[in-house]
Amino acid sequence: MTLNHCLVFAKHTNQPELYIAKEFKQLIMKKQSIILLMSAILLSCSSPKSNNENKPNNENAKQEIEKAEKDFAQMAADKGIAEAFYFFADPTATIKRKNDTLIHGKEAIKIFYSTPFYQKATVKWSPDFVQASENGDLGYTYGKYVWSSTDSAGKPITFNGVFHTVWKKQPDGSWKYVWD
Repeated sequence: MTLNHCLVFAKHTNQPELYIAKEFKQLIMKKQSIILLMSAILLSCSSPKSNNENKPNNENAKQEIEKAEKDFAQMAADKGIAEAFYFFADPTATIKRKNDTLIHGKEAIKIFYSTPFYQKATVKWSPDFVQASENGDLGYTYGKYVWSSTDSAGKPITFNGVFHTVWKKQPDGSWKYVWD
């Protein structure tokens, strides 16, 4: 019923103001219901997202960083320490080693790990903790490592410790460490 119909009918009732107010309220409620229904339909019509797209950026990043860390460890076992530390290094990477020595840049890192000691050494590690920034472009890991090698007399030596690696997402989507 339209407002004009309500006005005509209201002339023939004892309380035209109450009738008009009641009909007007019902008309407004119908319009509100239609608007709510249309909003719900529009929201449900938005394109569905894949599981990865529904996760916050940092959840995806944490999974990617953990995979990069494990791939890094596997490459060290398969292709050698120097190759792995070179491949997974950001061009600006820095590593901290004995006596708080800092080695800057991926080329210098490769040279450091190309010495005879590291050529016959092995290292094993696995992240115990992975975290990523909210927007998913930086992250860090830490966990335990074990270095194994032999000294100059051929005696086996082992070093145990805790590593901490800072990861940066690269423009191509890969992850490289900037600090280790």
